[in-house]
Amino acid sequence: MSGSSAVSGAAPCRFAHYFVICGIDTETGLEPDELAGENFEQSPLKRTFKSKVLARYPENVEWNPFDQDAVNMLCMPKGLSFRTQADRREPQFHSFIITKEDGSRTYGFVHTFYEEVTSPQICSAMQTLYQMHNAEHASANPPSSSSSSSSSSMDSLASSLDEADPPTSSSSSSSSRGAGGYDSSRDTLYVSKALCLITPMPFMHACRRFLSQLHRAVTATTAPPLPLESYVHNILYEVPLPALGRSLKFHGVYEPIVCQRPGPGELPLADFPLAEVFNLLGVENLVQVFTCTLLEMQILLYSQDYQRLMTVAEGITTLLFPFQWQHVYVPILPASLLHFLDAPVPYLMGLQSKEGTDRSKLELPQEANLCFVDIDNHYIELPEDFPQFPNKSEFIQELSEVLLSFGISANAGAPPRTRTSPGSTPSTPGRERKVVALRQLEDDGRNGNLAGEELAVLELLQGNATLERLQALTKRTGVTVARVDALRAGVKGQVTEGQGGQTAAEDEELRNAKLNVQLREVFASRFTTMFADYEAFVIQSAPDLESWLTNREQMHNFDKASFLSDQPEPYLPFLSHFIETQMFATFIDNKIMSQWEEKEPQLRVFDARIEKARLYNVRAPNLRSSSYQRCSILKESAQSIEQRLMKIDHTAIHPHLLDMKIGQGKYEQGFFPKLQADVLNTGPTNNKWSHRTATAQRRKDRHRQQTEHLTLDNDLKEKYMQEARSLGKNLRQPKLSDLSPAVIAQTNWKFVEGLLKECRMKTKRMLVEKMGREAVELGHGEANITGLEENTLIASLCDLLERIWSHGLQVKQGKSALWSHLLHCQAREEKLEQQQAESPVSHVPERRKSDSYIAMPSLRVSLIQDMRRIQSMSEIKTDVGRARAWIRLSLEKKLLSQHLKQLLSRQALTKKLYKRYAFLRCEEEKEQFLFHLLSLNAVDYFCFTSVFTTIMIPYRVVIIPIKKLSNAMTTSNPWVCVSGELGDSGIMQIPKNVLEMTFDCQNLGKLTTVQLGHDNAGLLAKWLVDCVMVRNEITGHTYRFPCGRWLGKGVDDGSLERVLIGELVVPSGEEDSGKGCRTPPPQHSPSQTRRISITSLSGRGYKPNSAQIQEAIGEAVNNIIKHFHKPEKERGSLTVLLCGENSLVSALEQFFHHGFKSARLFQKTVFVWDFVEKAVAYMESADQMGDLQETAEPLGMTCQSLCHYVNAINSTPRNIGKDGKFQLLVCLGARDRLLPQWLPLLVECPVILRMYEDTALLRDRTTVNALIGVLETLHDFPITLEASLVKGIDL
Repeated sequence: MSGSSAVSGAAPCRFAHYFVICGIDTETGLEPDELAGENFEQSPLKRTFKSKVLARYPENVEWNPFDQDAVNMLCMPKGLSFRTQADRREPQFHSFIITKEDGSRTYGFVHTFYEEVTSPQICSAMQTLYQMHNAEHASANPPSSSSSSSSSSMDSLASSLDEADPPTSSSSSSSSRGAGGYDSSRDTLYVSKALCLITPMPFMHACRRFLSQLHRAVTATTAPPLPLESYVHNILYEVPLPALGRSLKFHGVYEPIVCQRPGPGELPLADFPLAEVFNLLGVENLVQVFTCTLLEMQILLYSQDYQRLMTVAEGITTLLFPFQWQHVYVPILPASLLHFLDAPVPYLMGLQSKEGTDRSKLELPQEANLCFVDIDNHYIELPEDFPQFPNKSEFIQELSEVLLSFGISANAGAPPRTRTSPGSTPSTPGRERKVVALRQLEDDGRNGNLAGEELAVLELLQGNATLERLQALTKRTGVTVARVDALRAGVKGQVTEGQGGQTAAEDEELRNAKLNVQLREVFASRFTTMFADYEAFVIQSAPDLESWLTNREQMHNFDKASFLSDQPEPYLPFLSHFIETQMFATFIDNKIMSQWEEKEPQLRVFDARIEKARLYNVRAPNLRSSSYQRCSILKESAQSIEQRLMKIDHTAIHPHLLDMKIGQGKYEQGFFPKLQADVLNTGPTNNKWSHRTATAQRRKDRHRQQTEHLTLDNDLKEKYMQEARSLGKNLRQPKLSDLSPAVIAQTNWKFVEGLLKECRMKTKRMLVEKMGREAVELGHGEANITGLEENTLIASLCDLLERIWSHGLQVKQGKSALWSHLLHCQAREEKLEQQQAESPVSHVPERRKSDSYIAMPSLRVSLIQDMRRIQSMSEIKTDVGRARAWIRLSLEKKLLSQHLKQLLSRQALTKKLYKRYAFLRCEEEKEQFLFHLLSLNAVDYFCFTSVFTTIMIPYRVVIIPIKKLSNAMTTSNPWVCVSGELGDSGIMQIPKNVLEMTFDCQNLGKLTTVQLGHDNAGLLAKWLVDCVMVRNEITGHTYRFPCGRWLGKGVDDGSLERVLIGELVVPSGEEDSGKGCRTPPPQHSPSQTRRISITSLSGRGYKPNSAQIQEAIGEAVNNIIKHFHKPEKERGSLTVLLCGENSLVSALEQFFHHGFKSARLFQKTVFVWDFVEKAVAYMESADQMGDLQETAEPLGMTCQSLCHYVNAINSTPRNIGKDGKFQLLVCLGARDRLLPQWLPLLVECPVILRMYEDTALLRDRTTVNALIGVLETLHDFPITLEASLVKGIDL
């Protein structure tokens, strides 16, 4: 994250804001730290005690007020730790970050070392504790008193050292100390002390080197050149922040220190070594964690080493450029704040793993959406089914090449790096110890503290044959030896260093900086290619900042649908999720606000990159290309850093003697002196750059006064800004302070409010998406969108429900809190069911349904039944998956709100499972939440059917005959075949005299057609069917397939089978609930009345006039064109548009029926197909007589094609009847683009004179030409026909 955002307001150009010392307060003595999870089982040396801020200089800085609790907690996250002379006491370094309420950040860098305890009170207190502990222990388990100290799980800050030893060594050392552990007469007691610099920007390397030199000055045998006050005063007041694009050199106690800051056009400052992050996680794992971060999942880092937690957290957030993490960000979670893992919001937190504890012991409140990163074991656990980063494999390849160019192997991450001092651990086998030693040296080389003793070790290693063997070994195991060589070179360089040369440490730092920036450039260039055109989709709708801020929630800022339709198909799963995140929303907000105020720095850099790419036209003109574009500016980005570090732009004032009382800072080796506060609390007054700040401040004030009376009062504006920015960010940052129950309750209350708000926004968004699509369609075409965006929204709803159900859990069971609650409920229900089994309950009263349901027995609404359906699906392997499937199913059945209400109505169960502050126990919020979910019933979702496409589903089919006009039964053998968007059921015989059957079949998706037919056997072979009903028994979706025609030879059009088009039935209970907002009904097979009027069974029907017929044709063609303009996944069924009501076939039928002489000669009905057959017969005979020889060649070809198609349709083994044949001809003609060519042939044919009136549309030249023009517009689209339509046609 850019440090630049941290230095806001009147932040002056000071390099460091505070110098802080934390440690033991000898006045208050030993205070156990209860919050850190005190464990009295442990030996007193292993327990945690409260630390205090002992001193801070200056007292306060107005633009960055000192937060004592937070600094103390983060300097010593585990409190004080004690050691004796027998323990290892290497100093440790770690960094931390404090994020303020407004999102600005300050960084802390901490050097922790052990100092001898001189206070006799504390030594005797420790001894007393030990005596008590031993007495207790002896009574509890006499034999092994030492084991407790080695197996302890709660450790101090230096645990990261202890834990590098296997437990055996620590237990052996503790037993050698005798059972007492600590005896003041024999042992020396040491306690940890922390030196900390608090800075506005993350200059990690510089601070690390400054603090380690300061500590060296304390431990050295001779006093430092100047009193320590001089150096602290210098870094606090006389060292400026480097200017943008400049480097700065200042002086530590012994050596100069260099740092540099990127220029305005470069990626923002990031000083944490990315190489280490890649090393710890491995490239592939890192990319996966990076993807989880982009999708705003919950990310928990886990390591024994604080610095590793910080390095990985900062590394990942740096790579997000130009986006910024918007949620809870606590890279080091102090032990006392563990309840924060309960937060039902996205977070990025780091947790220190305790010694010897296994991942399985870690109780996390919610894991449905958790990405768990075990840094020390190079292992990650990912949430289920999250999308992959676009072009992932090429991306990993490019990153690996950058790493290799710096001699870092890009395998899955190096073997675990243990931090041990060279050659000191007897426990590690020799060979491994050598690797450790080399690594250690190399680390130290990088950190600039290769001292004389290490050189000696290296010489010792070099003279050793083991090293040569080791190198051979490392070559085989894939650890690159380049680093060992680099180390040798580094040491050589250091030895031979003349005046003014670069030290090995500086070389290493330069190499690190170059590698950092190149890796970051690869990430940044992925975003510049992915979002190269994002500006085109930003919606700028507000006239000024004020109105934009006040209406922020209602506004659409980014045209997501158009943006996605512009992207390559493989990117969509990732992008559709990503553009829903808070970080993307904030990025777009910043873009919109940049019209009225200065651009946010990261946005400015990003926009400049996109602009530059346009100039060089790197982007191929083909927008939707998903080919991978490599980063082209690796060299130049590394050069600018190299230039800055080679040629220093600015050198700060040297440390100098201060005006101090003599003899106060007396030097005592090994002890950090008490510094003189009076000289450190104020800075110099005659400093040229502090003066520069003052003028800048005056300029700022002037500017502020001018703007203040322009638009709106600044405080108000600031309030608006904060509100606008914090939209959806519930609780941006936890306050790190001592936590009373009241604070915890307040925090949780904020979470509850946030969850409710998020639920409101999400349900509203899901409704608007669907309603918006449907309003646009105004009742035409498919009314249900499936599609990517819907899937993303539903996935985020599932995630929200999981977070709500895991908020305030008493005890966690299983990975999905929602599913475990459902299982509890199921267990109770089943108990009740067993009790009720003796007294059966009838479900008669439920059958009050509309007519369409006459023969359909109603489905029982049962939460448990739905659960059992999900449990029986072998495709779903995990609880999280089951919970998601159950949510999707309930949403599709429009029962989500009802089911959850039922689940929560069991108050005793909810009380047993949830703490008092949990969301699910806040009555009013719970009601509102269920109400928001209820609003989703207004639209149709197919989110279960469309996702679980391979499961077996039971279907029920009911055939409803028209009893008034025909036999209810038929003697012939009827059959049925049900087709949907995903396939068909195959032909199934219906048992005789049965009008209802059930069958199991792989998910057919949304149902489209039913083929119904019989074999014409027996006496009563004629059958008049009103409609066929089909119901999906899992989701309860019922489809009605209207027929209204006869099936049988010698009646109607002689058809023995019909293809019926389906419509989704709205259950009667729902019509009122969704009044104003019903999905417009899809089309279905033409209704009975129209069919009968067309085929002139009764002349009474409604006859459309010529204008209506032409309009109907235009409408039908339009609908087909619209269908193809929708994204592929959202198109729905084309069959409906070709053959349903108001479809192409029905419109053309009307056209052909206009003026058709359908007088019944000898009671025989004449059909349009008869006209087509006669015309074809005429053409064939004319062709044989040679009349058509003179016609132009193409016309002859067309003639042949029409005859060929008609004969193929007539010779089909299917008995589809005359209207069915006409329908098939139209469909085939549309598919093969022949309709417009066939029309003139039919019009020219003399048969038309006999069969049509003079006024018929078919005999009107201009109308026919207009029709041909309209039909030709369909040639641009690939029309495919459903298998049920073209079965048995041989062309």
